Amino acid sequence: MDFEGFDPKKLDEYSQQAKVLYSKTDAYKEFEQKQKSRTKEQEKDLGAQVMELFAKLGKMRPCAPDSEAAQNWAKELQVFFTEHFYTCTPQILGSLAESYAGGGSMTENIDKVGGEGTGSFAKQVIDIYLARL
Repeated sequence: MDFEGFDPKKLDEYSQQAKVLYSKTDAYKEFEQKQKSRTKEQEKDLGAQVMELFAKLGKMRPCAPDSEAAQNWAKELQVFFTEHFYTCTPQILGSLAESYAGGGSMTENIDKVGGEGTGSFAKQVIDIYLARL
C-alpha cells in the first residue's frame, strides 16, 4: 500500500505536540521507553501500519459504525497502540477519536488513505466501542 499522500513530516509535528501536552504522563513515558528500542525504519513501518488500519476502516464505511466489523476495528486499533506505543486506555482512545475527526492535518491524512469521511467515521466507531465497554 502506498502512503505517499501522508506527509511524514507531520509525524514529527504530532510527536512534538504530544510531548508538550503529555510528557509528564505515564503513557508518554511508556511511549518513550518503547520508542528507544526501535530504529527509524521500524518507526516508519509502524506509521504505515497505523495508516493501513485507517485504509481498512475506510473500506468499511458502507457499514454502520456499530457493525461487528467496525467494532472489531476499534478493538484492533486499541490493541495495536497498546502493543506498540502505550497502554491505550479508554480515555486515551477517546482523545484519539476526537483528533481523528477534529479537522486539520490529522483528519486530512486519515481521509487521504481511507477516503473522505474516514476520520469522522473512526470517531463514530470508537465512540460506540467505548460506550459498550
